[in-house]
Amino acid sequence: MVEQRFLTLTDVSEILNISLSQTRALVRTGELKGIQIGGRNQWRVESSMLEQYIQAMYQKTEESIKTEQLDHQEA
Repeated sequence: MVEQRFLTLTDVSEILNISLSQTRALVRTGELKGIQIGGRNQWRVESSMLEQYIQAMYQKTEESIKTEQLDHQEA
C-alpha cells in the first residue's frame, strides 16, 4: 500500500484527535503548514509537515515542563 503524501484536514484532525475547527485554525495561522489546492481552495497537509509539527509540539512541551519545574523549584 502506498502512503498518502497529502492529508485532508479531516485526516489530520483524526490523527491529532482534535476538532476540525482546531485543525483549520492551525493551518490558517501557519502553525501547521498546509496548502490550498483546487478550484475550491481545499486545504491539504503533507504527511512530513504533520510529523514536523508533532515533533515541534513534543519539543515545546518538553521545554514548558522544564520551565515549570524550574519555576516551581524557585518558589
